[in-house]
Amino acid sequence: MFKGILIDKDDSGYRATLQEINDDQLPEGDVTVRVAFSTLNFKDGLAITGSSPVVRKFPMVPGIDLAGTVEVSGHPDYKVGDQILLNGWGVGEGHWGGLAQKARLNGDWLIALPKEFTAAQAMAIGTAGYTAMLSILALEHNGVTPEQGEVLVTGANGGVGSFAIALLSKLGYRVVASTGRTSEHDYLKQLGASEIIDRATLSLPGKPLAKERWAAVIDSVGSHTLANACASTKANGTVAACGLAQGTDFPASVAPFILRGVTLAGINSVTQPKARRVLAWNRLAKDLDFALLPLISHEIGLSEAIDAAPRLLAGQLRGRVVVDVNR
Repeated sequence: MFKGILIDKDDSGYRATLQEINDDQLPEGDVTVRVAFSTLNFKDGLAITGSSPVVRKFPMVPGIDLAGTVEVSGHPDYKVGDQILLNGWGVGEGHWGGLAQKARLNGDWLIALPKEFTAAQAMAIGTAGYTAMLSILALEHNGVTPEQGEVLVTGANGGVGSFAIALLSKLGYRVVASTGRTSEHDYLKQLGASEIIDRATLSLPGKPLAKERWAAVIDSVGSHTLANACASTKANGTVAACGLAQGTDFPASVAPFILRGVTLAGINSVTQPKARRVLAWNRLAKDLDFALLPLISHEIGLSEAIDAAPRLLAGQLRGRVVVDVNR
């Protein structure tokens, strides 16, 4: 038996509860992991509260991230005792995820935990930091350099935004952070933001083209914010779109793309090839200031995760929520 959050939906409704689960209830997979740490992401908040239909089958253990130790392996790349981590692959949506003390997974979804990280540090970074690094790799692929000018980071107080600021700043970029929370200005400055702007300047309907300002953008918000970011990106700049906190719509025109040559790069963190995942995590090991992790993240126990989910969705939690599944 092991503890885990189990989401179920039946005639009595939708519910998420902390339960004792039998090992024989685990789904199919060729690697069984003793989970050490997981996280609480926006998607996990949606799953636990039922605010959006992200869970595709029931019952379901949420948790799109996990780090732990291989307990049983039928996969050639992993042996008992190996330290691993996982992000994405529909875990926590269509396959049982990390918010439990055990997980059974497809070994092809895993990567070895880089030696630079503890399991807790890897989960402090999690999908958010990994997505931020994928976004930076997209900017670099398109030739964006610090000399070209300011980089806008929207949704700056969230997990992706926090890591994007920290990474870009360390790499030498001048970062402008967009946020609606004036109380967090000191936090964003500590991460490396050079300037902070009110998200209201970007979140309302705007013009197809605006004054050129940004050399690049990392956007985790979507909707009007993404449209306005594209409209004010410099010629031949790149906008990395990696989130939808404001909405899935994109009320924009083609003008920035055909008149200024702006590139809109979509960032899919869920099904990246293994080599790309390993590259991103190796870059995180090199380019992230680990001293910022306690500032960006805080830890809760598994028993606290259900109550924390609605607060996360309401924007009341800063940065990353790491879940110690063994307390």
